[in-house]
Amino acid sequence: MHKELALIGCGAMGTAIVSGILGAGLLPPEAVTVSTHSPVSAARLADELGCPATADNTEAARGAKIVFLAVKPPLIPEVAAEIAPVLAPDAVVVSVAAGVTLERLEELLGSECKIARVMPNLPAMVGAGMSALSPNRQMDTEEVDRVKRLLEGFGKAEVVPEGQMDAVVAVSGSGPAYVCLFIEALADAGVAEGMPRGSAYTFAEQTVLGTAAYLMETGVHPAVLKDRVCSPSGTTIAAVAALEERGLRSAVIEAARACARRNRELG
Repeated sequence: MHKELALIGCGAMGTAIVSGILGAGLLPPEAVTVSTHSPVSAARLADELGCPATADNTEAARGAKIVFLAVKPPLIPEVAAEIAPVLAPDAVVVSVAAGVTLERLEELLGSECKIARVMPNLPAMVGAGMSALSPNRQMDTEEVDRVKRLLEGFGKAEVVPEGQMDAVVAVSGSGPAYVCLFIEALADAGVAEGMPRGSAYTFAEQTVLGTAAYLMETGVHPAVLKDRVCSPSGTTIAAVAALEERGLRSAVIEAARACARRNRELG
């Protein structure tokens, strides 16, 4: 069988990506090769994933139709130098390295190489990720759609202009941290009002999960749902007023924009 996909870098995110693709049945295990840092790790991954695994990046990339680079940004030049000579003429290289631009990737791999930048987020590890995809001009519509379908194996995916990548990092890339802070604070409030800690986290986590699911499944605007929950002179509007008084919206906006600024600096 032809090698459809090679994944180089099997840390937490790389493993989540390949596990999602295989788990969704988008590719059979024998069509996927993964590469990791040592023969011992390769043997373990081959056993866990059921696909060929190697500690040789060149071997993994040779002949693959799509090559995912899931290594840390400082390693991209080294890995690019390894795989560039063996890439198939029509191969698509998908980089998950934050802050590494398409322009830089083209410098490393060649200006004619088909390249996409992808920014997934932590929930990809449980099949609920949000990924942004920015292709270069060498990729055609069919190739973009093919990569997008693979990304949907571990969550949702959208094609965005590369200029929006800083915003993507600010909203979805780093967003799980903001949500965790909110859940933690909400649980703390429950504990302060007498709930056991375990129950407080369960109530807070399920509330966030359920609210997000409701909004996505119904298409209702968040402001509309908020208004539905806020009855006149009720408990919820009192809580919302307290949040507004303390600048919740402004704090979130400024935090996300600080994140985007930092991502630009790193890039």
